[in-house]
Amino acid sequence: MEFARSCGTLVHPTSFPSDYGIGDLGPGAHRFIDYLYSSTQSVWQLLPLGPTGYGDSPYASYSAFAGNHFLISPDILLEKGLVTQQEVDQGKREQKTRTEYDEAYRFKYDLFFKAADRFYSDTSKKERSQFEDFVEQNSYWLDDYTIFMALLYHHDKQPWNTWEKGLATRDEATLKKYRKKLKKEIDLHYWLQYEFYSQWMALKKYANEQGINVVGDIPIFVDHNSADVWAHPEYFEVDEAGNRQLVSGVPPDYFSETGQLWGNPLYKWNVLEKDGYEWWLERFRQMFHLFDYIRVDHFRGFDAYWEVKATEETAMNGRWVKGPGAKLFNKIKDKLGDLPIIAEDLGVITDSVVALRDGFNFPGMKILQFAFSDNSANSFLPHNYTTNHCVVYTGTHDNDTTIGWYNSAPEVEKHRCREYMQSSGEQVNWDMIRTATMSVAKYAIFPLQDLMNLDAEHRMNFPGTTENNWQWRYTDAMLEQVDQDRIRYLIELTNRNPRVENEDANMTVIDAEEAN
Repeated sequence: MEFARSCGTLVHPTSFPSDYGIGDLGPGAHRFIDYLYSSTQSVWQLLPLGPTGYGDSPYASYSAFAGNHFLISPDILLEKGLVTQQEVDQGKREQKTRTEYDEAYRFKYDLFFKAADRFYSDTSKKERSQFEDFVEQNSYWLDDYTIFMALLYHHDKQPWNTWEKGLATRDEATLKKYRKKLKKEIDLHYWLQYEFYSQWMALKKYANEQGINVVGDIPIFVDHNSADVWAHPEYFEVDEAGNRQLVSGVPPDYFSETGQLWGNPLYKWNVLEKDGYEWWLERFRQMFHLFDYIRVDHFRGFDAYWEVKATEETAMNGRWVKGPGAKLFNKIKDKLGDLPIIAEDLGVITDSVVALRDGFNFPGMKILQFAFSDNSANSFLPHNYTTNHCVVYTGTHDNDTTIGWYNSAPEVEKHRCREYMQSSGEQVNWDMIRTATMSVAKYAIFPLQDLMNLDAEHRMNFPGTTENNWQWRYTDAMLEQVDQDRIRYLIELTNRNPRVENEDANMTVIDAEEAN
């Protein structure tokens, strides 16, 4: 699928300002869309939207299909009459630059029970019909997910393979007993998904109406402690008791000398193929409904993935195993049509990975923070881009902020960076943003931290670690201070506003000193 030459921002909804300790899909999200429109940006990229498990990581979700119910906005529930002003006020907190997950979870979960009770007891026929349609349309995953979540909370979020045998193995008589016992909790999670999807689709519509495309993120692997593995153990490398046998990771790389041991159970691709890749078809169908484009995380894993025994303590002792390759994407394309996919093609990239990416015309990723580690032949340097069908970033959620990267980089990298961009280093983030926008890459996307001139204290994630990640947030005041004139200038200068017709003929030249 072809991409229009555009520019955008990378930020996750948990980072939005709100009064409840965690960003959500309410007023702060809409103000962010307004900021994109005002600064003539046309792309919003975010991280996976699933309900997060251990470590609050968007890449460790309880479901590959469900939405994170803690992103539901209390303010929107108030507008709908499902909660009272007094109930909402009890959870209000001062806006901070760190997400307060535990406090937000406690407040919201109690609030959600009250809202769900009112929804079920006093909702219009039209709303009830829409809810029933949602449940029916999403039955492939929703029925398993709702009972899984009810059971998960019942077991204090302990892994499903530690539950009593009848639940771990999905014995129907045992499940029937618990469906009755946990009916209130199951009903809660049906409503939570309905409400999440309602709020998300309204936000996406608002963005699309402003000419903004939304880029979602689909992790290749799913968490072991998830409804997906519990409901479909036949598709994953687990034993009869549900214990992991073979797990995911990557060998030693830029981020870790011992590799990254992610621990997700690997797929039984032969079983999935025999079933016509139905689980993957349903997953991509869902993602194409939720987003305009999808960044496929760890794309190279579809060509070949790093297999590690579950007993290993690091990812060093693994091996490369052939993945499904073109067979999977041909099936998805046959069933779902055009594939609006961005391939996260970082790491150990082979000729076969490139062939898979290019065979389906998926744009790859270019990271400028990686461009100055060696000589002028570095493939991340803009003059070496062999096609415009790619997406350029200063960094991703896994990188430091650009200022943080520069401050901690070896002096030789700093020198190459300054020389290449003719930069003093004093505004290295903006110099790198300018370099990216001037490249041939169709999309230029920047973490919001770089547009806010933020240092390493505001980093989102440290790969290979499990604590103190995914916590960064911004305040309304910080967004108001972003230099939108500078962004507009760069977008106009480099022809990255697809909303403007006949850009070259009608371009208004802006004085660079005024913009800066």
